[in-house]
Amino acid sequence: MIDILLILLLQLVFVPIYTLRTIFLVKNVTILAALLGVVEMLIYVFGLSLVFSDDASVLSMIVYAVGFGLGIPLGTKIEEKLAIGYINVTINTMDRNQELIDTLRSNGFGVTIYVGEGRDSSRIRMDILTKRNKESKLIDMIEQFEPRAFIISYEPRTFKGGFILERMKKSNRGKAKKKSE
Repeated sequence: MIDILLILLLQLVFVPIYTLRTIFLVKNVTILAALLGVVEMLIYVFGLSLVFSDDASVLSMIVYAVGFGLGIPLGTKIEEKLAIGYINVTINTMDRNQELIDTLRSNGFGVTIYVGEGRDSSRIRMDILTKRNKESKLIDMIEQFEPRAFIISYEPRTFKGGFILERMKKSNRGKAKKKSE
């Protein structure tokens, strides 16, 4: 019975690590992905050795499969909490809402504004690049000022320069200065 519980526990650790490793690879965080890969394979080999040991049973194989299935939503939840990477949010509104723009900027969001031509009138488009873990705060702010705004959020693969990278450099310099003191 202890082996069955161990198999389930191993899968509940293995699959979230597998999920995170895959996400890190997609986001080009290769060193961390490689480290997770080593841990992942150790767990995988150990788990399979339990499943296929001399006293292997159909129950241990079923628990292994069920653990794998349960590990997928667990890994997804962990990744959502970590919110690794950046998002680009595009907001389309009917009018230029200076109060929204000022609020976003005072909360540390870089906002780039464009005027476009819609079917019936001009539209205002705002682009914001931010960390994924700030997405819900950003959306809440937008909805507070522009409940009818059209909002699109997506993950950029690469970006270079701009407000967010300058802010990151300043933040890193500040951390280095504090460490040296």
